[in-house]
Amino acid sequence: MQTGSTCAGQLASALQPFVDRHELAGAVVLVADKDQVRGVAAVGYADIAAGKPMREDAVFWIASQSKSITATALMMLVDEGKVRIEEPVATYLPEFADLWYIAEGDTEHQVLRRPAQPITVRHILSHTSGMPFMSAMEVPTLDLLPLHVAVRSYAMTPLQFAPDSAYAYSNAGINTAGRIIEVVSGMAYEDFLDTRLFQPLGMTDTTFWPNEEQVARLATSYKPTTDNTDLEAISIGQLKYPLSDHSSRYPMPAGGLFSTAADCARFCQMVMNGGAYNGKRYLSEEAVRVMTSKQTRDLDAQYGLGWGLDNGLIGHGGAHATSMNFDPKCGLLYVWLVQHAGYPGEGGKSEAAFRAAAETMGQ
Repeated sequence: MQTGSTCAGQLASALQPFVDRHELAGAVVLVADKDQVRGVAAVGYADIAAGKPMREDAVFWIASQSKSITATALMMLVDEGKVRIEEPVATYLPEFADLWYIAEGDTEHQVLRRPAQPITVRHILSHTSGMPFMSAMEVPTLDLLPLHVAVRSYAMTPLQFAPDSAYAYSNAGINTAGRIIEVVSGMAYEDFLDTRLFQPLGMTDTTFWPNEEQVARLATSYKPTTDNTDLEAISIGQLKYPLSDHSSRYPMPAGGLFSTAADCARFCQMVMNGGAYNGKRYLSEEAVRVMTSKQTRDLDAQYGLGWGLDNGLIGHGGAHATSMNFDPKCGLLYVWLVQHAGYPGEGGKSEAAFRAAAETMGQ
């Protein structure tokens, strides 16, 4: 087996050309198996204008990777017999007992009908509930409403289609799952994550509110310039600044978390190990099997419960191009942390270059 330094050098070498061509600002990448980290590398810059090099402990907005974490937390309550995935959402949140869906029409004239079946926990975790991406109240950013208020606004919004009849990616559905966690556990959603997952797993940098020290390690987000030849710094448009503000920013189960490569790896290793990590069991093997296998029935979409399925890989990506995936066949997990709302030039091929370099570590 290659040494960690050899692996890190191999990963960095695969990505440095993209940095040199200004197609990739910077990245932290990590390869691990279910027991140990094989290699981790930081390349490029966390802040190009400041000449600030990327560090292995850089903090990133992982956006929709939060969905996998929320689903995992909910499955802990399934294991405890407190939630059933085939149970109607209204069992836990009564405001969802009287829903309509849009049967016909456009934005001006719509025909609403009662669905033949209620939305279930499985539906909201697999994006088959018919719930919209967001509600009209979640503006101008997605983190301004307390979770119970945001979820109440979803219950007031007609479903886009009858439950289980289609797949439509929905932040609202995963946020609703976060609210179920609160109601069933009797704990604030963010406290449940911190107490049951983050602290026991040692995910010390995973949070909805990066503190001053973590903000200093936060990687800048970038988009391509208008001529597609360079990179331009941007803010995170879905979130309100300052990011450390607890008074007016609220946790978003579908996409609000910040994290590091090391923290993402610990979380994925736990799932790869069938729900156990460092001698502690977090989930049953059956819960892991269910959430990481296809739950979209006979629809074309390949999605589990909060986890995406892609050609043998199990994982999730985020809005600014982050991802965490593991391959049960070769036994490797891949953490790809960047902050890109698009890439100039050939930058879009950088993650594939990382994956190709990483796959040699499993041979």
